[in-house]
Amino acid sequence: MLSVSTTSMIPVRRVFLSLLVLAGPTMAQGKITPPPQEEQIAPPIVSVPYDDKLARFAEVLGSVHYLRTLCKAAGGDEWRNGMQQLLDSETGNEQLRKEKLTAAFNRGYRAFASVYTDCTPAAIVAEERYRNEGATLATEITSRFGN
Repeated sequence: MLSVSTTSMIPVRRVFLSLLVLAGPTMAQGKITPPPQEEQIAPPIVSVPYDDKLARFAEVLGSVHYLRTLCKAAGGDEWRNGMQQLLDSETGNEQLRKEKLTAAFNRGYRAFASVYTDCTPAAIVAEERYRNEGATLATEITSRFGN
């Protein structure tokens, strides 16, 4: 151990030296952080260049699904089934992408569920416009990023 005479030191220096001697072992050890548990390690986020367009497409599918079901149009469930096929083919075992696309579908569904409770002429026009937007998005995605 270090021997230091504190009789001739200024009181502030004595306090500082005492704190330094007491804190020395703690400071020398440094912070030890445990290695991350397997549950804490996030899976890598997979992103593809067309994810934003794909999320919008999923939102459109949700909107059209709600509006076609509301208006009792033929093939109302085909839109939800199409979304399931999209999830199966695009996300595989990428849980975060699957959750993002599912959230987009649900957001589109809820957006119209909060506005339309009956099939009105405006709902029919909205459904037609969203189907057209969905067709445009599908064409853009496949022509630009398709194999």
